[in-house]
Amino acid sequence: MLTALISRVLRRVAQKSARRVLVASRNSSNDATFEIEKCDLHLLEEGPPVTTVLTRAEGLKYYRMMLTVRRMELKADQLYKQKFIRGFCHLCDGQEACCVGLEAGINPSDHLITSYRAHGMCYTRGLSVQSILTELTGRRGGCAKGKGGSMHMYTKNFYGGNGIVGAQGPLGAGIALACKYKGNNEICLTLYGDGAANQGQIAEAFNMAALWKLPCVFICENNLYAMGTSAERAAASTDYYKRGNFIPGLKVDGMDVLCVREATKFAADYCRSGKGPILMELQTYRYHGHSMSDPGVSYRTREEIQEVRSKRDPIVILQDRMVNSKLATVEELKEIGTEVKKEIDDAAQFATSDPEPRLEELGHHIYSSDSSFEVRGANPWIKFKSVS
Repeated sequence: MLTALISRVLRRVAQKSARRVLVASRNSSNDATFEIEKCDLHLLEEGPPVTTVLTRAEGLKYYRMMLTVRRMELKADQLYKQKFIRGFCHLCDGQEACCVGLEAGINPSDHLITSYRAHGMCYTRGLSVQSILTELTGRRGGCAKGKGGSMHMYTKNFYGGNGIVGAQGPLGAGIALACKYKGNNEICLTLYGDGAANQGQIAEAFNMAALWKLPCVFICENNLYAMGTSAERAAASTDYYKRGNFIPGLKVDGMDVLCVREATKFAADYCRSGKGPILMELQTYRYHGHSMSDPGVSYRTREEIQEVRSKRDPIVILQDRMVNSKLATVEELKEIGTEVKKEIDDAAQFATSDPEPRLEELGHHIYSSDSSFEVRGANPWIKFKSVS
């Protein structure tokens, strides 16, 4: 049943992708208009637009960002297999349109919290490739000083990377509560996976956010599999955009960066208007397994993965649009690819040669600002000094 569903989606998307390219019209030398897939709606009379304008500058920016995330994740795969990266590591290659499209639809001052599949979000929120890869290898130059690893990276207005399934749901509602309390017209994007959608704390967060009309966009990244379990085997209802019941929702093509961007703008405007929370379901797909310990082919076929790669790849979709509408040439995009490869290689070189944190730093940064105090180690005779 799942295979048949995927095949139907692929056929529909392939047909629409071809049509979108054909209807692209040049408005000037620097932009083009494209059709995007209409979102399915829940408790909404109107949804995001079905056409959008892409400028040359935007297209090149999105292409570079998505390609960087893709190659960064592939480099992380390589470093993990070389044992430079240890422990948990969840890669997001295939889902690049989600992180790039979401960031394109909000303001830098807005807030975002997500699950442990966070590397792409870390990059789009402003962390450098070098600081991300160096954090993955547990070195001093990492964005969390080498103490966070794959699941716990942070930067301004980005709250992780959370290792507990669904835990970011109520945390995101809390961040949205702070936004409303401060009256700063900011919102919080709260992301979780299709597996976490079945968690009770997600439903509790929905209730509180709706009750208090919090400016929170709940976003379910539905990549069809919760670890190794297909959505149809894990959920009584796979219409995740309707799971908020009393919260309006929309289902979005999560493989199309422009569709994600426009849906995010729509959801952000809804929240800023004071109407309360809204729910988005991004239909996407991950190429890797759930984590590096999962080969990803015991519960799905290699043919299924290859079919998505060949027909729905988010980078290829954007690349074809830009080339066919003459927003960029193949040579320009290849040049970007060369520059991205060098950036990734240089970052990996640093990440594998930077020194590890000193043992005495183990107790540092427990609080953001506080006077120094002692922290007990593994036994009463070992003490570490905490420095903010």
